[in-house]
Amino acid sequence: MNIPALNTTELGIIIACAVLVVAGIALLLVLRKRRTERLRTQFGGAEYDRAVVKGGSQRHGEAGLQGRNDRVEALHLRPLALGDRARFAESWRSVQGRFVDGPGGAVAEADQLLRDVMTTRGYPVTDFEQRAADVSVDHPLVIENYRKAHEIALHQTRGQASTEDLRQAMIHYRTLFEDLTGDTDLARASAAPA
Repeated sequence: MNIPALNTTELGIIIACAVLVVAGIALLLVLRKRRTERLRTQFGGAEYDRAVVKGGSQRHGEAGLQGRNDRVEALHLRPLALGDRARFAESWRSVQGRFVDGPGGAVAEADQLLRDVMTTRGYPVTDFEQRAADVSVDHPLVIENYRKAHEIALHQTRGQASTEDLRQAMIHYRTLFEDLTGDTDLARASAAPA
């Protein structure tokens, strides 16, 4: 094609196509940036970064996070009834009270209590990674605490956790417990921190 042979109409069509392609690319970049910002805000920087690393790329990581959203939306989660919340708060106080005499057992009980709360709220409690992924959708600020507490609990089962580690696990479990039960006053009314 010879450039001088192009008439004004052909040149206008070529320029219009080029503008549309550039505008389409710009729009795509803006939409990707917004999605990234939305997911980073929703899940928090640590969980977002973790998903990207686990996914192997930003695109795969973000797709995984969006998949979590879709999965949790389909779960039909429900808030705890007042009676359940009071019962769980009393159970938490009891578990926390046993920490002094049996820190390892108390950590195991706290983990089980959280699974019970999750089940009552409508979360499936299959394996830990799936639980953590599901919980991260609506409780992103405390999910890292849950991961740390679970890791300490695993170390404890192998006899590799100190009392200080177990104390930290209880604190981490408590933050998730308070978030899941939606009533920080009930959980904080418990005895002194573990």
